Amino acid sequence: MTFVLDVVQVFISIMLVFLVLMHSGRDSGLSGFGMGGGGGSGPFGGGGGSLVERNLNRWTIVFALLFVINTIVLIKIS
Repeated sequence: MTFVLDVVQVFISIMLVFLVLMHSGRDSGLSGFGMGGGGGSGPFGGGGGSLVERNLNRWTIVFALLFVINTIVLIKIS
C-alpha cells in the first residue's frame, strides 16, 4: 500500500510542478504582489481571465489538495 501511495505522490508532484509552471507570470512574484501589483486578476483579486486560466487555476488547486491529502495519509501509515 505504501508503494502505491509513493508512486501516486511522485505523479502528483510532477503534475503539480507542471501546472505551476504553466501559469503566466503577470507579476514579479511576491514582490509584485507586495508592492500592489497583483490585486486585480489573481485568484483572490476577483478578476476573471480566460477559461483556460480559470481551468488551470482549478486543476492546480485540485492537485495541491491531492498532494496534501496524500502526504498526510503517507505520514499516518508509516
